[in-house]
Amino acid sequence: MSMGRGSAIVALTLSFWLLIHFEMAHSATYTVGGANGWTFNTVGWPKGKRFRAGDTLVFNYSPGAHNVVAVNKGGYNACKTPKGAKIYKSGSDQIKLVKGQNYFICNFVGHCQSGTKIAINAV
Repeated sequence: MSMGRGSAIVALTLSFWLLIHFEMAHSATYTVGGANGWTFNTVGWPKGKRFRAGDTLVFNYSPGAHNVVAVNKGGYNACKTPKGAKIYKSGSDQIKLVKGQNYFICNFVGHCQSGTKIAINAV
């Protein structure tokens, strides 16, 4: 009887490991803006890319020159930071995408209006 229980534990552990491995294998990491990083005219960078929930965006920029703000659709369209929005300032921010729409802007004066913003739909 203990052989059966031991086999079940091994099978359960293996199943759990495969599930974790499967999830990790399907997430990707993207550097926003490519070699140029998070800067002006990044708005078109997501075009032609397919994003999934769990993918990681890496925002590289000089702190003090830009920031990254996770906003809602209204904040994105109006280039405004909604109350309570998360503001990233490290210069090398890593943000996991959630399923659905993900919006990011730089809220330095004039930056969002100059295309330092992206909208991504993660499936």
